[in-house]
Amino acid sequence: MTEEGRRFAADFARIASDIVNPLFAVSGGPDSMAMLTLAHEALPPGFTVASIDHRLRPEAVEESAMVAAHCATLGVPHATLAPSEPITGASIQAQARTTRYALLTDHARAIGAGALVTGHHADDQAETFLMRAARGSGLAGLAGVRARTEIHGVTVVRPLLDWRRAELRAIVRRAEVPFFDDPSNHDDRHDRTRFRRLLGENEWLGTPNLARAAAALAETDTDVRAMVEWIWAERAKVGGSEVKLAVEKLPREILRRLARRAIGTVRTEAGIVAPEWTEAANIESLLDSLMAGKRTTQAGIIASVRGDVWRFREAPPRRGPA
Repeated sequence: MTEEGRRFAADFARIASDIVNPLFAVSGGPDSMAMLTLAHEALPPGFTVASIDHRLRPEAVEESAMVAAHCATLGVPHATLAPSEPITGASIQAQARTTRYALLTDHARAIGAGALVTGHHADDQAETFLMRAARGSGLAGLAGVRARTEIHGVTVVRPLLDWRRAELRAIVRRAEVPFFDDPSNHDDRHDRTRFRRLLGENEWLGTPNLARAAAALAETDTDVRAMVEWIWAERAKVGGSEVKLAVEKLPREILRRLARRAIGTVRTEAGIVAPEWTEAANIESLLDSLMAGKRTTQAGIIASVRGDVWRFREAPPRRGPA
């Protein structure tokens, strides 16, 4: 086994030693084709591969076919997945990402894969860190992509977060592995492309250090999440489509996460689907009001204060005109 193969085996074992029959997401780009090359060298048989045809570019059919043909030469099972409905709207990249993970996680469950493996690497992590910092993201956003997480109930692992893009491209070139370059990676209409160019033209920004900073924040975020779970179990009372939180002497970041969880819990219990709500929603105004002892509403939920207890419940319907 090559030195790179041993390195990949160690990286994979560090985050996925308990995983059997993983599903690798391989787009046909140099990064994912390098990951496939390393996996074939370093991992035992049993893993499978899937590619996504988003049906956004006619070339995607050829790219998926290239991945399928290469997998056939390696003796690795492959599937091409495509959405049943066209991807449309303003934020095509974001919608494509949502569709991609839905297709991959559904397929992982269908074939009994132990986890989904993606080819995110250190350069991706640094780009994500800068993009989210520019948008004013908090701890969870700046933590970037995790080495191991869960999406749609499926474990997702990323063994290449310590690898550079240039290293991966060199692997496929040396091994004469076929690959495609996605033209969208050079399209300045996308935020990520602009940040990728910024990093490429300013080596002093230190891509590995930015990636390490994101990894450190991810570790901190994991610890905070664990604290929130413990505090929720100790201080939250859930019942009758309402949540009561004892908030005495809790710092703002913990309150922020508890409040988001309370809103999400009540919306689920009450079957509220509109207005739209995500765990990344800005709730600073709600926190300011509650910390000042004032009642407020957000996302169809009314939150009120009594002493050191915050109460979250479904907001009553608005009265129409008399």
